[in-house]
Amino acid sequence: MTSNSATMAPPATSAMSAGMTFLMAAACGLIAANLYYAQPLAGPIAASIGLPVHATGFIVTLTQIGYGLGLLLIVPLGDLLENRRLILTMIGIVTIALLAAGISSTPLPFLAASLAIGLASTAVQMIVPFAANLAPDAMRGRVVGNVMSGLMVGIMMARPVASFIARFSSWHTVFFISAAVMVLLGLVLAARLPKRMPQTKLSYGGLLASMGELAATQPILRRRAAYQACQFAAFSLFWTVTPLLLAGPAFNLTQAGIALFALAGVAGAIASPIAGRLADRDLGTPATAFGIAAVATAFLITHIAPEGSTLALALLTAAAILLDFGVTMTLVIGQRAIYGIGAELRSRLNGIFMATFFCGGAIGSAVGAWAFAEGDWLLASSIGLALPVIALVYFLTERR
Repeated sequence: MTSNSATMAPPATSAMSAGMTFLMAAACGLIAANLYYAQPLAGPIAASIGLPVHATGFIVTLTQIGYGLGLLLIVPLGDLLENRRLILTMIGIVTIALLAAGISSTPLPFLAASLAIGLASTAVQMIVPFAANLAPDAMRGRVVGNVMSGLMVGIMMARPVASFIARFSSWHTVFFISAAVMVLLGLVLAARLPKRMPQTKLSYGGLLASMGELAATQPILRRRAAYQACQFAAFSLFWTVTPLLLAGPAFNLTQAGIALFALAGVAGAIASPIAGRLADRDLGTPATAFGIAAVATAFLITHIAPEGSTLALALLTAAAILLDFGVTMTLVIGQRAIYGIGAELRSRLNGIFMATFFCGGAIGSAVGAWAFAEGDWLLASSIGLALPVIALVYFLTERR
């Protein structure tokens, strides 16, 4: 399938300093945020560019479709092409796409830009395996965890930051500022990232074909992807439904209040470095069980107090933190596990893993919106609870 492991310069132990880890974590957060800036601004954007109300969802959906396609078709190139150049190329594309979105005044250009933003933001999933390749075996989990903490902070901060900027300026400014940040990030990465040239001899077609073989022959990959698909489906359901719940008559929060609630979830990102250290100490199995149980518990505690009460709001906030903690923990441990399959396979493994759990997230968002419309928080949270329970039952069948 592949030849020898990739070579890189400088050596892994010197290349993966604390400063390099921080740079990669920051890069992941800043790039990943591009996927979520438009979510809280979908209404104003649609009104501004003349997009019909019933088609507003395409603003977010096309970005997600682009990201999913990129995971399957572009991320595997990290096993074939020089990594630094590939990452910088993707950052250049996302910069152009952000500028195109910012200057758009009609639906078609903006939607095309949204698709490109999602496609090029998969640079994040090239940086994570790059970091894993630079790290020595003994600290690979810690490095992946630290880098992933940046990604999770970027995801959680994007929505409130976009809302804050748009409140004082316009949605166009959000995209222009992000494009400027991408230019600065590209310059820094060009100066700091080492080169890494994979030694894979496959053609691009062979590379893609090998992904099916990996999915079929690697049980660790299948299991970890399945666990995380359930976890991320619960995560997406929660964050799709809770803004609707908080804005409803029970809590009656403003958009500013909902943004503050979203900020609370950022605290869950602390799980990333913890999970990485646990994985390095061969404690990934109990940590996985804890992470799955944490997500289930998060949904359960939201039913302790009467809906709309101060205690209910406090418990919902605690649930957000606990849920993000659990999802992040299993994500980092899962990536640490699949990266152990082979250094020369990491980009393809990461593409399969991320695409699988990304599909879970998309399903969670869709089901969550439907469940809340049909049965309010009770039905939505019941489905949210069922998802980690399914993952836990499957996890208990894993050979120790």
